[in-house]
Amino acid sequence: MTSPGVRAETADGVALVTLDRPARHNALDLDTAAELASLWREFRFDDTVRAAVITGAGGRAFCTGIDRTADVPQPSSPFSLDDPLLRIGPKANDLWKPVLAAVEGMACGGAFYLLGEAEFIIAAEHATFFDPHTTYGMVSAYESILMAQRMPYGEIARLALMGSAERLGARRAHAIGLVSELTPPGAAAKTALRRAEVLAAQPTEAVQGTVRALWAAKEATRAQALAHAPQLIALGNLPPDRQAALFTARPRNTGDAPPPVR
Repeated sequence: MTSPGVRAETADGVALVTLDRPARHNALDLDTAAELASLWREFRFDDTVRAAVITGAGGRAFCTGIDRTADVPQPSSPFSLDDPLLRIGPKANDLWKPVLAAVEGMACGGAFYLLGEAEFIIAAEHATFFDPHTTYGMVSAYESILMAQRMPYGEIARLALMGSAERLGARRAHAIGLVSELTPPGAAAKTALRRAEVLAAQPTEAVQGTVRALWAAKEATRAQALAHAPQLIALGNLPPDRQAALFTARPRNTGDAPPPVR
């Protein structure tokens, strides 16, 4: 299955889902977000898919969140906020077949919706993780809550609060347990596919039940935290025009040294 922003291929019980917008660092427009949600729902009914791997094309980025050029219509009500990325993850679509994430290059911002709902993450040694929300006047709510389930509090607090000034390198991510396995550059997807083939070879009912049990271990805390996210975003986000001004004013090709990777 192929769409302008997503490719999906299935072999030996494993679906390889590739975000295919490398010119935009695999940022998600509205069509790509909708296609991801549709794929996860489709996999629920496809018995030939028993495990999945999600990765990004091009090697420079796994995903950099929402495409800043996307026009996201919002209701005028202060009590409503539409987030186009809320449904891009497998668990948000009631898929309990195991999903592995293979990260090459950058994974930031809205990419955490996907990483937060993966069973485990395999990353190339050059991968970096960061969350630029606060730098651009936005509250990191859903992203931080999902990643707080996977990382020590101090690590996700530093990542979320320091915005684009912070980079979490793959080795540090592995040391704190966010990443389960490191690979040489270019090998993350192949390694993840091998691990997914092992999962697909197990009785799928037992595997899906185990995924559900693991997710249930933290579900109550996560659900209560996510319930606060819309209000926090509504209260803390700058108006869209001020966000846009901060984003367009960011340094580009200035020769400034990037934030240190730890």
